[in-house]
Amino acid sequence: MKGLLRWFEEYFVPFAAKVGSQKHLVAIRDGFIAIMPLIIAGSFAVLINVFPIEAWTKFLDTTVGGYIRSTNGNIWTGSFMIMSYLIAFTIPYAFAKNKGANELATGILGFATFIILMPGMGEGLGWGLPNAWAGTSSLFVAIFNGLFVAELFTRLFGNDKLIIKLPEGVPPAVARSFAALLPSLITVVAVSVIKLIWVEAFNTPNIMEFVMNTIQRPLIGMANTLPAAIAVAFFNHFLWFFGLHGSNILEPLMQSLYLPALEANAAGTGAFIVTKPFFDAFVYMGGSGTTIALLGAIFVASKRRKDLRDIAKLGLAPGLFNINEPVIFGLPIVLSPVFFIPFIITPVILTIVAYVTTAIGIVPLTTVMVPWTTPPVLGGYLATGGSIMGGLLSIVNLAIAFVIYLPFVFIAEKIDNVQ
Repeated sequence: MKGLLRWFEEYFVPFAAKVGSQKHLVAIRDGFIAIMPLIIAGSFAVLINVFPIEAWTKFLDTTVGGYIRSTNGNIWTGSFMIMSYLIAFTIPYAFAKNKGANELATGILGFATFIILMPGMGEGLGWGLPNAWAGTSSLFVAIFNGLFVAELFTRLFGNDKLIIKLPEGVPPAVARSFAALLPSLITVVAVSVIKLIWVEAFNTPNIMEFVMNTIQRPLIGMANTLPAAIAVAFFNHFLWFFGLHGSNILEPLMQSLYLPALEANAAGTGAFIVTKPFFDAFVYMGGSGTTIALLGAIFVASKRRKDLRDIAKLGLAPGLFNINEPVIFGLPIVLSPVFFIPFIITPVILTIVAYVTTAIGIVPLTTVMVPWTTPPVLGGYLATGGSIMGGLLSIVNLAIAFVIYLPFVFIAEKIDNVQ
């Protein structure tokens, strides 16, 4: 076991850490994190409009209730419905910020070039921006274009030969704007030429539809299978075991593939079992590894190991809000041969249970993006649109996790150091 751990520490951990800090993946992660407050607001707006209580539904049909329904609809329009517009700006902005370049100019270019790529005038969609492609349906185009534009512009912006230098008396904001003039022009022309070549080569005026049908939709479908969900649960915790932030490393995948699935569920146009709140509500309760169940097992079974009980007491309050770094690094779980097995297999088993119960219709689909700090059970209830069955599934999974962790706590009791 020690030899295997040493091999992973020497070869796997540096590779995984390098992937987790890769600049394009970090930009995608930070770009999605920037819009998360809006997405959560949009999710709760939908939850209020579809809350499954008959009296509330009837109230929404009244004059006063109608204003509430309309207000929530407006919130949806300003969040989920324009998600690709938002991402088109935030990802290149985050990329440039991490590189110390002109982040505002880069974000604006990302948005402007995304509009260039959209089907527009002369293509049967009128003069306005096509809202049909403002949501998650063109998310992949927004991501790829944002990264391309950010990479090109930041490289050009760093070239002294492309900087238009103004006299010293010119305000810094004006000078900075002119410094971005030529790099911006070259970037916009490059994207325009790419669109022209694309349309001619593939004989399709709608790049968004082409990418959605050939790349985005197949990938989302593949990610929504049980094997894919198990793989996500496994690798997240495998990375955590070696002290790497598995959730952050997998965040670009979680957001780009599972956020559109959630949006489709909320809009009633999809039936995707696996979404981001699927993991948050039913698998990552108390944090990665469902460690709040481990704390319960320690309170029940640990009599001799005062250090275990002290860490459990320390980790209980943050664990109720799914923050478990004190447990992962304080118990510790990282590189612990005792807790390795339950920490890895617990989320895998909970993923299977949650997937199967949802697939056979016992538990509704997740339709609401709840904050990841939402306490266990309440998260399951809210994520499924206010379904009691969602809360019950969370309780069942907590019980399963408790049973899995319990014998390993007994083992830890018999040794002086869980490391």
